[in-house]
Amino acid sequence: MSASQPARAPRAARVFAAILGVIAIALGAYLAYGGLQLLQLGGSFYYLPVGLLVLVAGVFLVRADVRGAWLYAACLAITVVWALWEAGWHFWPLAARIGLPAVLGMLIALVVPYLRGSERCAHIKGASRGTAALLALGIVGAFIAAFQPIWTVKPGAEPEIAQGYQPGDDHANWTNYGRTPDGTQFATADQITPGNVKGLQVAWTFRTGDFAFGGKENQNTPLQIGNVLYACTPSNQVFAIEADTGKQLWTFDPKVNSGFSPTWQRCRSLAYYELPQTAESAPAPKTPAASAPVTPPSGACARRIYLTTADMRLIALDAANGQFCSGFGKNGQVSLATGMGDIVPGFYNPTAGPVLAGDRLLVGGWVMDNQSVDEPSGAVRAFDAVTGDLAWAWDVGRPGVTTAPGPGEHYTRGTPNTWAAPTYDAELGLVYLPTGNGTPDMYGGHRTPETDRVSSSVVALDARTGAERWVFQTTHHDVWDYDLPSKPVLYDVPGDNGQRIPALIQTTKRGEIFVIDRRSGKPIAEVQEKPVSTEGLPGEKLAATQPYSVGMPQIRQGVLTEAQMWGITPIDQLACRIAFKQLEYKGDFTPPSTNWYIPHPSPFGTMNWGGISIDKVHDYLIVNDMRIMMKARLLPRAEADKAIIASGKTTPSVAGVVPMEGTPYGVNRVMVTSQIGVPCTDPPFGMMTAIDLKTRKIAWQRSLGTVEQMGPMGIKTGLPIPIGMPSLGGPVATASGLIFYTGTADYYLRAMDVKTGEEIWKSPLPVGAQSTPLVFKSPSSGKQYVVVTAGGGRTAPDRGDYIIAYALPDAK
Repeated sequence: MSASQPARAPRAARVFAAILGVIAIALGAYLAYGGLQLLQLGGSFYYLPVGLLVLVAGVFLVRADVRGAWLYAACLAITVVWALWEAGWHFWPLAARIGLPAVLGMLIALVVPYLRGSERCAHIKGASRGTAALLALGIVGAFIAAFQPIWTVKPGAEPEIAQGYQPGDDHANWTNYGRTPDGTQFATADQITPGNVKGLQVAWTFRTGDFAFGGKENQNTPLQIGNVLYACTPSNQVFAIEADTGKQLWTFDPKVNSGFSPTWQRCRSLAYYELPQTAESAPAPKTPAASAPVTPPSGACARRIYLTTADMRLIALDAANGQFCSGFGKNGQVSLATGMGDIVPGFYNPTAGPVLAGDRLLVGGWVMDNQSVDEPSGAVRAFDAVTGDLAWAWDVGRPGVTTAPGPGEHYTRGTPNTWAAPTYDAELGLVYLPTGNGTPDMYGGHRTPETDRVSSSVVALDARTGAERWVFQTTHHDVWDYDLPSKPVLYDVPGDNGQRIPALIQTTKRGEIFVIDRRSGKPIAEVQEKPVSTEGLPGEKLAATQPYSVGMPQIRQGVLTEAQMWGITPIDQLACRIAFKQLEYKGDFTPPSTNWYIPHPSPFGTMNWGGISIDKVHDYLIVNDMRIMMKARLLPRAEADKAIIASGKTTPSVAGVVPMEGTPYGVNRVMVTSQIGVPCTDPPFGMMTAIDLKTRKIAWQRSLGTVEQMGPMGIKTGLPIPIGMPSLGGPVATASGLIFYTGTADYYLRAMDVKTGEEIWKSPLPVGAQSTPLVFKSPSSGKQYVVVTAGGGRTAPDRGDYIIAYALPDAK
């Protein structure tokens, strides 16, 4: 028995070497074939020769010839040098290039002593085992390193306290989507600190029964008025919940006709209003702000909750009991279809909810992307908060006219809409609208000068009259779907010599952050017009320059290159490189084409509707972003019509081929991924950034989110690798120095140190969330709560109906 063991071991090793040889042959053939394609496209020279060498090495290994190992070792050495030259010392790009070759090299090293020709070297066994051990050590080290976050900017010195900062009142209410009318998403509560946040526990869980399946998504941040939370669900149900216990006080179901909005049901926010105490009171803003609470007015509908619905209603409810306010509109309801003309079900939806500006209720709406030139109007309307009467309308096609259309008329069709929440400056008496573009999004040859003037812009209007005051445009003649996705944020930023400048901060899908004077619309941070390609399709009118906010950091991937294409292994990375080289790409603002082209940053955006938070303690701007490469193609009309029929679509949608009726083209847009569904650009795919508004530079920037609930081919990895994932929903900074966030693809509520970006604590959620957390201190119990709406993330299959409150145990 013992005599036969040495004979069996070499045979087993040589069989294993043959298996490794077959793997090397397959890998080499793939790299050589793909490398030849890449070379023909003008790409990297590395893959073809290395592929051929690996293929030859595999042939030798199948024959149990040690020369196969030497050839593979040479290929591995070339790969390491090439990877360092192309990717530098960045972990994930290196791991993609070296990881699989290193694993194969380790296994080959183990069989070297058993290959023909190895007997000529006396020390071959020790050397091969040493090489295998070294490669194994590197592989283990890389696996450990994979669990470290990606820092593109590490924190420096501790930030200074903002000049003139005064702590707010812990009893301040959360009355708007961004907490206050200025949209800063800053919580003054400071009971939960970096020192004690690890003690947070679930205080209560509330179930709404409204699950976000199909076209539904739960993106709601509840309002908090005193000791009551007011939450809405994707089907526009409203729940009043006792803040300290999670007990339901009342519920209201508008019984929305779901067929009216089959593909896009959500409710991001509600509005709250307190009627003036007396009839003589002026119609001034009655929204509680960051000040001590006063005794609220009493009586039926003296305090009101407003909601908009997917079937186009504006509803006023008594905040005390959820009953209709009968004096508002017709029995508590106003039809938002009035004056809008014909509307295909699903083509218009006021997803952001109403916004209170003084005693005016502002209502904009989401218009379904890329359907037709004759889509519903993007007009923004203001209604009297007491009566529901139309106060004014901003209709691009009727400049200077703020009244409702006459009999038989309608608001101008296909104009830029406002689907994100506006903000309100009570002192200046202005509201600020973040606009989209004229429909459809990806072709603009038919657009009017009036539409082009205000597309993808911040528009300032008089809150009382709707009169236009100024316009600041972030993208000229937008045919890339760079509509403004988030609320403008109002904050007095630091200026020279210690003064504060009343600013408006607007984030964009482009990754540009514009800081402008909210009084005049003039830039505070420098903006430059830079030349871009104008080689558009016939009939198109592309702008020769586009605005760049050079005075603020860009939050995005830069101009894409082949070297930035990524994959978990060289196999899918090569596929991504070939895909990239096959696409038309001329940098930013690549003109739309009938060939596949890259609109980058993508129409999904880098920053989206969750918006930013301002850490007022340190003058920090906190923003999350996502980094996804997409491709698009305009389809000539006949081809588009055939493609839509072939798709089997029975209802309009924004996915796949969409018609853009009334133009010469339809359009198709998809993500660019490898064969296993992994994004084709280098990680991270999502980040959190802090920008110091004093220096206008990044204070820290790190990856956000893990692949725990995601993975290749849609398989959950279960591994909390913080590679950074696309995120939705916004952050909330607190006066105690924390950032709370939930909108990652994995299922967690996180708390981060605002000074350093370090993750201090996280708690698992039953499903994903894509909402902005609510942070407040109960005036009844004195407890600070963090409330999370968790209905399921867009990129994950799990769905729920949860509202979960966290608090410190026995906090007083």
